[in-house]
Amino acid sequence: MKVIFIKDLKGQGKKGDIKEVKDGYGTNFLIKNGYALLATDANLKHFNTQKDKELLKENLYIKECENIKQQLEKLNIQIQVKVGKEDKVFGSVSTKQITTELKKLNFNIDKNKIKLTTPLSSLGTHIVEIELHKKVIAKLKINLVK
Repeated sequence: MKVIFIKDLKGQGKKGDIKEVKDGYGTNFLIKNGYALLATDANLKHFNTQKDKELLKENLYIKECENIKQQLEKLNIQIQVKVGKEDKVFGSVSTKQITTELKKLNFNIDKNKIKLTTPLSSLGTHIVEIELHKKVIAKLKINLVK
């Protein structure tokens, strides 16, 4: 029996895979639990059109992310921090503070997409990566001032 996997199943197949399985396993487990469909011509055609639609949506989203990336890389955000003796910063700047500053500039970016490799705990300019998509990573300049 040939089946099309519509969900990932660890050790068996990923979404979109077409595999030959035993009849009982395919009918009683894969199809019954919604992991796969019987690989008929109609199901193959339907799955391929659905796959094309998802690919088109993905490409549009990547283009949107590219536009946002270009806008972000033009910015130079200044964040005021409290400093002590010898201009030492109290604490460090968090991703939440960065998202707050971005929201003031009408960018709605989730704080989990901001990747801080090292804590921002010194005055000056720092480069922070923002992962808008797996394929699109923006580099944002952040300047810490007194």
